[in-house]
Parts: sequence; structure tokens; C-alpha cells
Amino acid sequence: MARQPITIGAQDAGGGDTLFAAFTKVEANFTELYSDDAGDVGSVDGGTGLEVDTTTGDVTVSVSDNGIDHAQLSARYTEVQDISSTTSPIDLDASLYSGFNLTGALGTVDLNIENIKKGQVIDIILSGTLSSAAITLTDDFTSSTINKVGTGSLDTTTNNILQVLCTDDDTNGAVLHWAVASYAAGATV
Repeated sequence: MARQPITIGAQDAGGGDTLFAAFTKVEANFTELYSDDAGDVGSVDGGTGLEVDTTTGDVTVSVSDNGIDHAQLSARYTEVQDISSTTSPIDLDASLYSGFNLTGALGTVDLNIENIKKGQVIDIILSGTLSSAAITLTDDFTSSTINKVGTGSLDTTTNNILQVLCTDDDTNGAVLHWAVASYAAGATV
């Protein structure tokens, strides 16, 4: 049924629909809208990775167990940035990358961690010349605590991996934990 406009006419001129005719059209319009609304979604199929609690009416759509794989993850969990700059500070944007390959000759340098979120871990690979490296971790929080985990120290004679875990991303009291270990490229277990 097409929309039935109500003819109003000029005020007090008597040229509009009668009250009965106007409300007959109102009722017909509402009946159509309510009938049509119930049929707008005939059924919902969750598809790959999604679940639905019912196929019609009020439908709740949720992600299935194991419904998300690597391809659907944000860059903050999948991408690696190659950095050859040695100019301090070196900004590491954790909203865009989960790993950072630093390959330049590092001296005294601040690694500034930006946009890291609670529960996120970033990996920093130090495979450049480290013989004079002195690295300080900083971040973009207003206030934070950066804790060292374990007894490992930067080994300036070989490659190192530095891992940073954010356990609280409150701007005024963030908490980061870091650990470092050396590694041998291509070593067998």
C-alpha cells in the first residue's frame, strides 16, 4: 500500500478530510508500518565467525568461539615496522604495529612507546650495532610506571629482543612491564 497522506486543507475552511477519513488513513498507515517492520528482517544468518541467538525479531549477533583469525585482527596485533633511524627519541606506535625491527647503530636513545593498550604486548628487535647502546624506555602516558621483569640485561655484543606488556593503560597511572634477552639468529633448539 502506498502512503496515504491526510488532506488538511486551509484552517477552518472545511476542505480537508473528515476526522473519520483522516484517522482511517492514520490507522492504515500504522498497520502497514507495523506489519512491514516485522518483516524487514526475515532471517539473520550469522555467517562465518558470527552467531545469532534467534533468526527473526530482536536478534543478538555475537562473535563465535574461534570466529576471528589473524586476517581480522587490527594492525596493532599483526604488523611489524622496520626502523633504521637512530635519532632519539624513536617513536614506537603500538596502535599501528606489534613489532619493531631496529637495525641502525644505536647509541644513547629513548624508545618512546605510544598508544599501547592494556593487555597488549609489543616486541622490539634490536639487531643493529649495539656496542655503544644505552636504551631508555619512555611512553606517552601522563603518568606511568615502567617495571623491569627478570634479570636479563641488554647484551651489546649480539641481537636482543625486548618485550613490553601493558597491564594498565589509565592515562594518569599506566603500568608497563619489560624484559630483554639476547638471541642468536637462526639458532637451532
